[in-house]
Order: sequence, then structure tokens, then C-alpha cells
Amino acid sequence: MVNLIGKRLLILIPLLLVISVVAFIIIQLPPGSFLDMYVQQLTTQGTNVSQDQIAALTKQYGLDKPMIVQYWIWISNIVFHGNFGLSFQWNKPVSTLIGERIILTMVISLLSTVFIWLVSVPIGIYSATHQYTAGDYAVTVLGFIGIATPGFVLALVFLWVAFKGFGVAVTGLFSAPYADAPWSLGKVLDMLKRIWVPVILTGLSGTAYLIRVLRGTLLDELKKQYVITARAKGLSEVKLLFEYPVRVAINPIISTIGWMLPGIISGELLVSIVLNLPTAGPLLWGALLSQDMFLAGSFLLILSALTVVGTLISDILLAAVDPRIRYKGAVK
Repeated sequence: MVNLIGKRLLILIPLLLVISVVAFIIIQLPPGSFLDMYVQQLTTQGTNVSQDQIAALTKQYGLDKPMIVQYWIWISNIVFHGNFGLSFQWNKPVSTLIGERIILTMVISLLSTVFIWLVSVPIGIYSATHQYTAGDYAVTVLGFIGIATPGFVLALVFLWVAFKGFGVAVTGLFSAPYADAPWSLGKVLDMLKRIWVPVILTGLSGTAYLIRVLRGTLLDELKKQYVITARAKGLSEVKLLFEYPVRVAINPIISTIGWMLPGIISGELLVSIVLNLPTAGPLLWGALLSQDMFLAGSFLLILSALTVVGTLISDILLAAVDPRIRYKGAVK
């Protein structure tokens, strides 16, 4: 296991370097730049921008340098100084902007993940052990609806029902008195009263998906010979179920950690926009639209790094949970 972790960590270094190059190139691919959009916006507002001003702004933002030089300045500042650069759109350090929203994003995403696991595991087990019953059919129908319906559609429907039926606006994480107030116990309690809405809406799709995956995997395990043999020897159904088949069937859930970690940063982007949540997703969306290359590039780099790290954690947990999984060089 130690050899496995060591090899994977060594692979991470060149992999993250390649990811950073690809992320920076992707940000540069759209025609124009943030400065072009900024000048166009000023012109639309009736402000004349001279060529000298454009040249000064180009030099200020470092856009006069070749792409390879811009990339080297960006990545070297990240590696050696922990500086992700300056956001053109917000005129603030990227680390400050991300830090302002990361905590709320992590809270919502982690609670959504807990909600997904707490709901999907027992329902998936029930559906597999009660195949072709009324409950199984009901769970199957609801699961397909949950998978097929985008989260932002559910958010729009929920907003309409809440406002039309109860006259309540459920957007945002805070009520008006606490929206711009400093953090306090009252603000935390106010957030807890409203946070269940984005938690459930962002978790419904993942819940429906994991229910279907767990049901299918568990049904395959229940039909295998070792389960039939254990049942024939008189092992109780509960012990038989949770000691063997369920341990194997939860492997797909463990493997979802690879996409759970980047979800902590990005969250459910469209749901966050619909509900007007102060999370990282809308900030990333705005950076991509405005071609704020340092902010967008830093987001893509962090999301990619979290995906790689999450995959490593998933592999380690799978090797620990499932003894059938063997890795070359791992300690048996």
C-alpha cells in the first residue's frame, strides 16, 4: 500500500503540470481577451478609450507578453509563492476571491454528499432486496425521474411553488438582515434555516444515480454462488447481506470520491445561479464569460487537482475495503 501511494504521488507532479498547461491554453482559446471586452464595455457606455490607454492597460495586465511567458509567470507564482494572480474583473487577488466563497461551497457540497449517501444506501439496499415489489417499482420510477431531471429545473419549480403557494422567497443562503452582516451566531442559525434547500436540490440527482448503481450491483452480488452457499449454511439474512454483498456493492459509492472533491469547489453551478447562492460556481461562470484568465485558470487547475487527488483517495479506500482488489507493489 505504501508503494502504491508513493508511486501515485510521483505521478501527480507531472500530471498536474500538464493539467496546468492545458487549463491555461483553454482559457486563451476564445478570441479576444478580458481587455477587449472591457474596452468594448466602456465604448458602449459612451467612454472613449485612446490607443495609449489601451496600450497602458495591456501592459498593466501583462497581455503584451507571449502566452508561454504569461503561463510561466502564473505557474511560477503559484508554485513558489502561492500567488494565483490578480483577477482582472474584480481587481482582487484570486486567492482572496476563492477564499471568500470556498467555506460556504464546502459546507453545501459536504452536506449534499452526506445527504446522498444517507438516502441512497438504505433505499438502494431495500430496492435490491425487494426486487419487483411495489416499493421497488416506486423507487425505480422516482430514480429515473431524478436522473432525467436537471437540478436547476427542480430549483425553478421549487422557487415557483414556494413563492406561489406560500409567498416565500427561498433564494440565497441568508435573509435580508444577515446578508451583509458579519459572521455571528445569529447569522449561522439563519443560514442553517435556509441551507437545506440547496443541499436537497443539489443532492437529488446524485441520490437517484447512486440508488440505481447500488441496486444493480447488489442484485448481481446476491445471485452469486458464495451468497447462495452462505444462505444454505444457515447464516442470517441481515449478517449475510451486510457482511458480504453490501461491502462489494458500495465500491461504486467509494469511487465517487473522485468527482466529489471537485464538486466541493464548483458545486451545482446552475442550481447556485438559480438560487443566487454566494458559492464558487457562479464566480467560475462569471470568470469564464469575462475571460478573466487568472481567476478561471486557477479554478480549472484546482478542480483538476482535486479530481486527481480524489481518484487517488478512491483507489486507496477501494484497496482497503475490498480484499479482492490487488495492486502491483501493494503490501498484501
